[in-house]
Amino acid sequence: MVTRKHEESCILIVGLGLIGGSLAAALRASGYGRRDSDDLGGFGPAEQIVACDPDPDEIRRGLEMGLIDRGDTRLERVVDGASLIVLAVPVLAMRSVMGELARYLGDAAGDVVITDVGSTKAAIRDCALEVFGRMPANLVLGHPIAGSEKSGVAAADPELYIGHKVILTPEPDTDPAALARVQAMWSACGAEVLEMGVERHDQVLARTSHLPHLLAFSLVDTLARQDERLEIFRYAAGGFRDFTRIAGSDPVMWRDIFTANRDAVLASLDDFEAGVARLRVAVERGDGDAMLTIFDRASHARHYFESLLNKTSYQAEYQMQQQGNLRYRMSPGGAVVGRIRVPGDKSISHRSIMLGALAEGVTEIKGFLEGEDSLATLQAFREMGVAIEGPYQGRVTVHGVGLHGLKKPSGPLYVGNAGTAMRLFAGLLAGQAFDTELTGDTSLTKRPMNRVADPLRLMGAEIDTAEGGRPPLQLHGGRALKGISYDMPMASAQVKSCLLLAGLYAEGETRVSEPAPTRDHTERMLAGFGYPVHRDGDTCWLSGGGRLTAAPIDVPSDISSATFFLVAAAITPGSDLVLEHVGINPTRIGVINILKLMGADLRLENEREVGGEPVADLHIRHAPLKGIDIPLEQVPLAIDEFPALFIAAANARGITRLRGAEELRVKESDRLQAMADGLAAIGVEHTLYPDGIDIVGGGSAEGSNYGGGRIDSLEDHRIAMSFAIAALRASEEIIIDDCANVATSFPGFVDLARKVGLTLTEESGEEGA
Repeated sequence: MVTRKHEESCILIVGLGLIGGSLAAALRASGYGRRDSDDLGGFGPAEQIVACDPDPDEIRRGLEMGLIDRGDTRLERVVDGASLIVLAVPVLAMRSVMGELARYLGDAAGDVVITDVGSTKAAIRDCALEVFGRMPANLVLGHPIAGSEKSGVAAADPELYIGHKVILTPEPDTDPAALARVQAMWSACGAEVLEMGVERHDQVLARTSHLPHLLAFSLVDTLARQDERLEIFRYAAGGFRDFTRIAGSDPVMWRDIFTANRDAVLASLDDFEAGVARLRVAVERGDGDAMLTIFDRASHARHYFESLLNKTSYQAEYQMQQQGNLRYRMSPGGAVVGRIRVPGDKSISHRSIMLGALAEGVTEIKGFLEGEDSLATLQAFREMGVAIEGPYQGRVTVHGVGLHGLKKPSGPLYVGNAGTAMRLFAGLLAGQAFDTELTGDTSLTKRPMNRVADPLRLMGAEIDTAEGGRPPLQLHGGRALKGISYDMPMASAQVKSCLLLAGLYAEGETRVSEPAPTRDHTERMLAGFGYPVHRDGDTCWLSGGGRLTAAPIDVPSDISSATFFLVAAAITPGSDLVLEHVGINPTRIGVINILKLMGADLRLENEREVGGEPVADLHIRHAPLKGIDIPLEQVPLAIDEFPALFIAAANARGITRLRGAEELRVKESDRLQAMADGLAAIGVEHTLYPDGIDIVGGGSAEGSNYGGGRIDSLEDHRIAMSFAIAALRASEEIIIDDCANVATSFPGFVDLARKVGLTLTEESGEEGA
């Protein structure tokens, strides 16, 4: 429905086929021009929908269906009085129609907004330049990404545009008011309106729409000319019918589209033919690995990018902002009991794919974290030619290509929200022979990358970043890397791992010294893959030129994910919870040490080692917590767990003090500030410092320790989950905005939270609703 008042007295649709007729039907359904409503969507009862079409039968049908108020086969008879004109004619007819408009509108041309629905924009822009001598400021080119194999006004569908995208391609001097009026029209039809440059539009649509239609036409034509064509079509399965359905589309329209967008279509066809040629060679040779690589990459690309587009703020294709807001509504109170296993460790999941891809042989992985961050790493390696089977119920099989077997991806590698993936990829890709671009979502593009780019440059890498050393990263291949000795200015496992991965490709020895201990998964896993890594005190090193040998990996549960439930049980009277198979790497157990110092009843049971990583079941019961001064040496061991630990502090008796944690300011959000703002919203007394915070806990044995409120998670999954568990001791409900990225870090969080006793409702809607 329309959300603003507009003054369109008359909308003229030139071309009353499927697209134009459906537009008229959708406008009618939204209330435009209806005589039975004084204010449906802000339109007045005097409005009209008028049509022009060379076929008088189409005009007659439009009138009979109630879609238009009047119409004619001649444009000059209906153009007078139109406030907005929609050109829904074939692309090759645009020039003549624009010429007529220029003649009939005359001096009034500047007062009328004109738009179109063509599938190719450069050709239509050229028509406008030829007819008008310039791009009129009131001409807004557009393209609804919707349609059907049916044609004609009889097939008009008032719901054709609901939930579909309409791409507008405004020029720099397009009148903003004209743009807004076209946006309003399409929004009234239920469409999602986006903007894109003309050239980019034509390139994208050539690949996503024009090429599939071209292939469908060609396939059906090829099969229909064969002698056994009747048998072929009689026994065609669903896949054939689904793919070839679009071959029933209007041939004239598609002839015009292919003619108008010739260069972009040919470029996309060249790419496709090259891909088919590669597949043909694999089939001829019986090369099962090559076929698997192609099929697997395609299958998972389809599912991966669809899930990103549907569930997150993925912006690689249209640079669009996520619409709406996934919100958690947390009811106060509850208990935390049971026995659960949280998803696999994200850090180890990332590294298992990376090292498995670079190893020689086949790596079998169990317990893989099937979250969006880890899936982004999987997809990136598929795009570099690595065959990967799965994931299926946490199992992944990686067919390694060796240290020098990666292939240049066809475009930028998109890693979503995964800062770990981007920083580790930077080191791994710095030593490749090809150029690569690393990009991510809006949150990731705000995070600093010079901390890895600068030392990589010292090794001889050539890396370009965006302003402020932020993504995207452009890595120029073919550079000879040399080992360096690097003293890290901050404690960061990502920086250390990045340099060690680059060191695999460097001449000589790469040594990294850290100011405080950080997680050592990379060193442990490199050793597990047979690559020698040495350590002496705070320094680790390796020499380039070795090789990795495939090895099985059993990914332990992620202690960062387990932390939310550890804290939930620690603060809630009556809680008794067991978290199974949790990784307790000595460089990751800061949260365990800190909770114990605060008085938590936390025990490690069934301790064992799996694939070089220590693992245990964590058994925690409620016990009164006390405020502490968090030891500095524990800070880097718990850097990702502090948002949840802040909630523990809010429920402890006395003051908890944290210092030396400035690293929290450069995570997915400024987590010190975000948590401080959230604590203020629910009434927890605190004092914020540049490198830490003091939190004054309520510490009551029963009842609530603070109030409720509304939290802005800043699209940071850890902020969202931390305040979700805070609701256990709140006096009123807590509402948490922008929670969609929780799936990035912790798939299944909502189900597990409900399973152990939290009352969590997911909602979607606009801000302030």
